Amino acid sequence: MPVYNGEEYLAESLDALLGQSFTDYELIITDNASTDATEEISRRYAAKDSRIRYVRLDRNIGAAPNHNHVFTLARGELFKWASHDDLYGRDLLRRCVETLDAHPEAVLAHVGQAIIDGDGAVTVPFDYRLDTAAPRAPERFRSLLFEPGGDDFYGVIRTDVLRRVRPHDSYHHADRTFVAEIALHGPFRQVPELLFFRRDHPTRAERANPTIRTRCANLDPRRANPWRHPTVRLLGDYVLGFVGAIRRAPLTPAERRECFRHLAAWLASRARPHRTHRVEDRAPVDTRAESFVVNTIVAGREGRLG
Repeated sequence: MPVYNGEEYLAESLDALLGQSFTDYELIITDNASTDATEEISRRYAAKDSRIRYVRLDRNIGAAPNHNHVFTLARGELFKWASHDDLYGRDLLRRCVETLDAHPEAVLAHVGQAIIDGDGAVTVPFDYRLDTAAPRAPERFRSLLFEPGGDDFYGVIRTDVLRRVRPHDSYHHADRTFVAEIALHGPFRQVPELLFFRRDHPTRAERANPTIRTRCANLDPRRANPWRHPTVRLLGDYVLGFVGAIRRAPLTPAERRECFRHLAAWLASRARPHRTHRVEDRAPVDTRAESFVVNTIVAGREGRLG
């Protein structure tokens, strides 16, 4: 869990993670030099649960380097990034681990998700349509290019695969190229259960940083310099990220050529208006009654979230 100034929702997310029905894991918190009560909350939980390892950085290195840093501390066979403001159903880890055990060819397992607001009410239910389970790498790559949505970045991933891909970068939409490279190493498997709740609120990184430059500067403060990192470079790095992913992936020459054809078609399509966008950027719908369902799925019978 890489975190910076997450006091508002941190305890709730920690409760959801520590209340998982699968218990054989380590929860690593890397605090990016927070200036609020994040350290106090983290240390309080760490004192009560030996599965938590708390690491505080001396300075804010940016969100992307912090995500990469917490991965370097991982020691398990499987790995999952967790956000400090999201909620997690009690069986999320167990079902993902079971799925990966049952499908050794899969490199990532993820679950059904919905977007919730600050109070935990579902605002955007999400129907996952990405073809990331396709047996052929070019098919998975094409789907990730052309289909909207998906939070595979927060799936449970095989650690050895993560060590073979390039670390998460800090240009615009770097998370998309990162997930695309993972998909080139193997298929994903989805658990058909609603167990992941992505919280959308005014201080969420994407909302608090509405421009390309501010988002990239949040990922890495060095990107804030408009002379060294003009917008054209931030967008160019995005395209080159896909190119690099194709070149590094364990593909046959024919598969590599097919991926490059898909990338060329995608670039051509970007010149035309289209309507696809990420699920968390959609207008919210009024489903406040579903907040009870979310709390039930997350807390389970033990009611850890109270």
